[in-house]
Amino acid sequence: MAEALAFVDDIFFQAKIRETAKLVGVDIRFCTTPDALFAELEKEKPGLVVVDLNARNNPLDAIARAASSGVPLVGFLSHVQLDLAEKARAAGCANVMPRSKFTSSLATILMQAKSQTS
Repeated sequence: MAEALAFVDDIFFQAKIRETAKLVGVDIRFCTTPDALFAELEKEKPGLVVVDLNARNNPLDAIARAASSGVPLVGFLSHVQLDLAEKARAAGCANVMPRSKFTSSLATILMQAKSQTS
């Protein structure tokens, strides 16, 4: 069972998230389409869903579909994308943060996912 799901299609950022998850002992699975994310959420209830708001395959749809699962969502984006941040919040992602804050807090964020599934 994955403790966290990530809607991230950037392979470099996937590698960073995967390595941090490994370091803190969190099992994470990556999805690159809203349908794939929703299918994973139907199979299991992870402690967290991470969403790259700059992903190519409609991250706002992924948020809207994942929000109905009740799993906490964390979205990240460039700090200058204020309009996109508001759209993400409106779609159901209460925790939206700049990419720099997400990166610096990644281990802590992932550890919270682990505590949610324990």
